[in-house]
Amino acid sequence: MNIMLSETPNLTIRRFTTNDGAFIFELLNTPTWIEFIGDRDIKTREDAVGYIKNVLLAIYEKNSFGPWLISLKETNKPIGLCGLFQREYLDKPDLGFAFLPGFAGCGFAYEASLAALALAKNKYAINELYATTTDTNIRSQRLLERCGFTRTGVVTTTEGETLLLYTLGLQ
Repeated sequence: MNIMLSETPNLTIRRFTTNDGAFIFELLNTPTWIEFIGDRDIKTREDAVGYIKNVLLAIYEKNSFGPWLISLKETNKPIGLCGLFQREYLDKPDLGFAFLPGFAGCGFAYEASLAALALAKNKYAINELYATTTDTNIRSQRLLERCGFTRTGVVTTTEGETLLLYTLGLQ
């Protein structure tokens, strides 16, 4: 199966593989991941590979879409993830993203999000997406609005957390 999905002027977008353990270990242990997404108890590179196998690859198997590895096209350096998730508490997929702190504010999350929206519409025939974020994650809120999402309310996760809910039509 071809794991490459898309290219943008600055980025490549592909599916995760078990070879991405070092990157997942780094990303999931950043302060912003832990603050805004949550601690996934990834304490070793072996834990990271397990996370890829048991979470990320399982998402692809179940939904055909999922979170994708975002790398700089010029150097092939992994810098983040962006993609589609099907949450138990939502009736439509949602856009999710996370980037290493050194790449925040560079426009890469926006570029990757637009590519993910194009994939959602053109490859997966999705006509409406959600996105969620905490009320304290102002950067994510601004990015979602820049991508055309509209804040439509709040949603409660299966863990009882209340998140802001955004919606975007992909007609």
